Amino acid sequence: QVQLVESGGGLVQPGGSLRLSCAASGSFFSITTMGWFRQAPGKGRELVATITGGGGSIYADSVKGRFAISRDNAKKMVYLQMNSLKPEDTAVYYCHQSPGYWGQGTQVTVSS
Repeated sequence: QVQLVESGGGLVQPGGSLRLSCAASGSFFSITTMGWFRQAPGKGRELVATITGGGGSIYADSVKGRFAISRDNAKKMVYLQMNSLKPEDTAVYYCHQSPGYWGQGTQVTVSS
């Protein structure tokens, strides 16, 4: 059974940084695609970034150049380094493991 637990969210000022972590359990972690999604108040859930088992990644246009996704297969961890944060990055961030497993989410609030 797959379980995903996110951590690292919080309140940060515009221009600041946060690092989100996702701890995964279950088998086949190293060969599955992992991702981060987010959902802002009143909006649908949207893709932020994904990373394959081999390390290939894609990003939403809105976060390219500011966010970086990475993984540690030995530790079954996925990370999202978020830099130059903007108020529009405020959302609940969810960890996702293919084909359809979700964490409980962690709140990120960017505000002065």
